Amino acid sequence: MNFSSGKFYRIPLRYHVLFWLTYFLFNTFRWGSYFDDYWYSLKTNLLGFPIHMTLCYLNILIFMPYLIYRKKYILYVLAILSSIFLMVILKYNLTYLLIAHNVWPEGPEVINKLTLNYTIEMMMGELYVITFVAAIKITFDFMKEQKRVTDLEKSQLETELLFLKSQISPHFFFNTLNNIYSLAVEKSNKTPKVVIKLSELMRYMLYDTKSKRQSLENEILCIQNYLDLERIRNDDRLEVNMSISGDIHDKEIAPIILLTFIENAFKHGVNRNTGKVIININFKVKDDYLHFTISNPMPEITQHTDNFNQSSGIGIENVKKRLELGYNKKEYKLSFKNKKNIFVVKLKIKVT
Repeated sequence: MNFSSGKFYRIPLRYHVLFWLTYFLFNTFRWGSYFDDYWYSLKTNLLGFPIHMTLCYLNILIFMPYLIYRKKYILYVLAILSSIFLMVILKYNLTYLLIAHNVWPEGPEVINKLTLNYTIEMMMGELYVITFVAAIKITFDFMKEQKRVTDLEKSQLETELLFLKSQISPHFFFNTLNNIYSLAVEKSNKTPKVVIKLSELMRYMLYDTKSKRQSLENEILCIQNYLDLERIRNDDRLEVNMSISGDIHDKEIAPIILLTFIENAFKHGVNRNTGKVIININFKVKDDYLHFTISNPMPEITQHTDNFNQSSGIGIENVKKRLELGYNKKEYKLSFKNKKNIFVVKLKIKVT
């Protein structure tokens, strides 16, 4: 069971009970000590608290959502003052009839009839309680809204990451299927081996990359399968030098991040060059960070200072976006360098 006003304000009933019980006990002991009469304090609070609660819930359940939240400020002021005034009259009469004729013993003089000073003081007291409860409500509203915004942003980021992943895999498979088509046209006996390697890669990408992080060992194994595929397709004209150092066990990384750089190196460094091509790949784990480096020759037809990002297609742009969404800025560093027609990608990324 919940009290609610508006779609953002929901507080379980037990918290309402706990709040009012605590407030009631505090007020009873406070005024009991003041009057040195705890029985009188108990009676007046038993009478006054239903009025406090009525005004507070009238404010937070009706006046605020239907007037304040709809920017009907003048109507809100009139409504809150009118309701307080009516409740003060009710309180005066009930106190006079049920408790004592002196309805304001803490006042400057004996009051046995409704006066302007009494009305103003009682209205100010009720306004204090209403304001206190309204402040609690606004605080809960703010916290609820902040959580909703945070959850929405998180959901949007996760959706965007899934979308980027869905773009990366088809991009990779499209290029590989083109390679298989070329081998099939040539009736190459390498075609079955290439298909098997591709199926292993597809199995990894379809079933093992759904989580936010994948083991570094599996990611490197996937890269090795891709390299085997490229070696089959390119024969002796391709030389791949890959080195691994440091402890790669029990390390995790966002899936397909590294494979994108590998695939891009072959797309631009191998497919667009003739003759022997050398690809150098280095994995080095140090202090919970992976230092990944890959170098490839620039395409023969564009061996000048072209910006790499302008010729890399969606692959590199997607991986840069995934790094931004999946890691804090301090957890990775990505750089590109073109030196003597050799393009070098360096990535330092946290792998814990």
